[in-house]
Amino acid sequence: MSDGNSNVAHLGHVEIYSNKIGDSLKFFTEIYGLTESGREGNSYYLRAYDDYEFHTLKLTEHHQTGVGHIGYRTSSQEALENRVNSIVASGIQGEWVEGDLGHGQAFRFQSPYGHWFELYWETNKYQPPPSEKPALKNIHQKFHARGCCPRRLDHVNLLADDVSVFRDFMITCFGSRVTEQILLDNGRLGGCWFSVNNKSYDLACTEEHAGGWGRFHHVTYVTDQRDEIIRAADIFLDNGVHIETGPHKHAIQGTFFLYVMEPAGNRVEIANQGSRLILQPDWETIVWTEAERKKGQAWGLKTVESFHTYGTPPVNRE
Repeated sequence: MSDGNSNVAHLGHVEIYSNKIGDSLKFFTEIYGLTESGREGNSYYLRAYDDYEFHTLKLTEHHQTGVGHIGYRTSSQEALENRVNSIVASGIQGEWVEGDLGHGQAFRFQSPYGHWFELYWETNKYQPPPSEKPALKNIHQKFHARGCCPRRLDHVNLLADDVSVFRDFMITCFGSRVTEQILLDNGRLGGCWFSVNNKSYDLACTEEHAGGWGRFHHVTYVTDQRDEIIRAADIFLDNGVHIETGPHKHAIQGTFFLYVMEPAGNRVEIANQGSRLILQPDWETIVWTEAERKKGQAWGLKTVESFHTYGTPPVNRE
C-alpha cells in the first residue's frame, strides 16, 4: 500500500453530466446550496462556500447522466510532472489538455473501467464578489445559508467490475493508500476507500452489479454539524427531492449521511464530518467482511437495494 507521499494534494473537482440541465442547476444552487462561480459553453461551475478553488463541481449539459471527469490537484508543478512521468512509465496512456475557467493545463487519462481523470497544478482561486465576501479573511466565501449550504467537497464514489483492478490503478496513478475495504466471501473486493493525504478518503470505488461501464455512484459535500443533515432532509422533502436513504450513520468511515437523487438522476450525498483525519503514519487498512456488512450501517439500518445496483448513466437492467 502507498505511504500517501504521492505528490497529489487533494481531490479538486468532479464533473457530472445532466440531461435536465435547468432542473439540475436549480437543485444544486437553490436547494443543495452551492454557488455558481462561472459559465462556459454548456458547463456551469459551482462551489461550496469554503472551497478555495474556483469550482469543485462542474455541471455539464449532456445527452446522458453520469460522471464527466474527476480532477486532482498536485502539490506543485514539479510534482505534476513527476506524477505524469510515473503514470506514463506504468503504461497508461494520456494527453495534456488545456484548462478551463477553473484551472490551467491538465494531464487527462482513463481508468481501466472508463472513468476519466485529470491532474493539474495551476488553479484559479476563488475571488468572491462583494455580495459573497466573508467577514473573516481566512474564509473563502461567506456562509450564505442558502439551501443545505454545505461547506466543502469531500469525496466521490465510482463503480467498477473488479475493485482490485481499480485499486491498483489508484495506487499507481495517484499514490493513494487504501484506508478501508470490504473483502467478500468469494475473495473479491466489494469496495475500497482511497486517500492521497491525511483525510481518511477522497475517493471510493465499489463493485458494479448492473453491468455498466464507467459509471458514477455519488458525489459528497459536507457540513459542520450533524443537525444540518436533519435540516437538509426537511429541505429535500419540502422541495420534492427523492430521498434514497438516511439520515443515518455509516459503519465504514463513520459519516452521518443522507442520499438523494438530483433531478437528472445522479446520486448526491450530503454528510456531516465527512472524511476523518488519519494522523497515524503506520495506519493499516481496515478490512470489513461480508458478514459484517450485512449487519447494515452503524446503528443497524439495512442498506437499500438500489444503493448496490443503481448508478449513472443507467443501464438496461435497472
